[in-house]
Amino acid sequence: MADFSLFALDDFTLQSGATLQNAYIAYKTFGDPSNPAIVYPTWYSGLISDNEWLLGDDMALSPKKYFIIIPALFGNGQSTSPSNTPEPRPFPRVTMLDNVTAQYRLVTGLGVKHVKAVLGWSMGAAQTFQWITQYPDFVDLAVPFCGAARCSLHNKVFLEGVKSALIAAKGAASGGISNGEATAASEYRAWTAEERETGLKALGRVYAGWGFSQTFYREKVYETHLGFKGLEDFMVNFWETWALSKDPENMMTMLDTWQSADCSDQDTYKGDFELAMKSIKAKTLVLPGKTDLYFPPEDSEYEVACMSPDVGKCISFPSIWGHWAGGPGNSKEDVKWLNEKLKVFFETGTVEDARNVASGVAYLSLN
Repeated sequence: MADFSLFALDDFTLQSGATLQNAYIAYKTFGDPSNPAIVYPTWYSGLISDNEWLLGDDMALSPKKYFIIIPALFGNGQSTSPSNTPEPRPFPRVTMLDNVTAQYRLVTGLGVKHVKAVLGWSMGAAQTFQWITQYPDFVDLAVPFCGAARCSLHNKVFLEGVKSALIAAKGAASGGISNGEATAASEYRAWTAEERETGLKALGRVYAGWGFSQTFYREKVYETHLGFKGLEDFMVNFWETWALSKDPENMMTMLDTWQSADCSDQDTYKGDFELAMKSIKAKTLVLPGKTDLYFPPEDSEYEVACMSPDVGKCISFPSIWGHWAGGPGNSKEDVKWLNEKLKVFFETGTVEDARNVASGVAYLSLN
């Protein structure tokens, strides 16, 4: 039995104009609905359960204090996705706006009138930015960590490499940025078992060069902290194992959502990114990873600089774990650092207090 619930969206019209028939969004809640609500969306490839590492009675995200809602991305295999929706093919483009529109319907359908906070890691951070620009009066606090309000040019190039490695296994080529395969709809076909395995293994190996920092590899943290016997063991039993647990069509759908992400791509802002940032009303604590190769701190600093005075603050994870500093809970030092920041921010509601939390956490050497 599935450990999550489904919220019916009926025929759901996407930003592109296409329709997902009989669409639904998967979700799970924690805590009493009478408590302040927190929305915590999933990340690229992540299942709802993959978010639960940050929850606990003694954690900042405590079900004793808050009503926590974890909604799943379209394409993650739990919400409407290629893997559970036979038609149409190719699967239509789903944007961040589409996801957050569906999440808003879910949250309000659960009886929530206002949200205390939205937060998320990676694509969860992008959804956080989408929430606070799309529904600026609905949220008090926001914490996007190791993510961005829009997919940068460099990030789009990285994702082209991931996509091309995956679809090369079925003899396909990229249709361009945010355009899936260069295959006519009439000629689109399903994956064979061999193509699926080959493509997903390739995806995992491409990802391996981006998920963690150069220093993480140089210091062989995959051995000292994660227990792998060597680099190839890590490649096979961490990266390939993770990738092989996924569906290639689902990964393509979520990748397209990520690659096209831009919270200013909505009628209110008409592509004016600086206006979108300035329109944010929620107090926003932006937490990039110091060594994140996807979302460097410089991008986060620009996002905060574009916000109105005293709305945003940018603090970097002082970590060598790269993108994985923000999740999914492998680095215990980074979990502690993040949890401390969240506790103070949720209790005080001010970005300055969150910045002044004493670090007190032992980090791996940056030498």
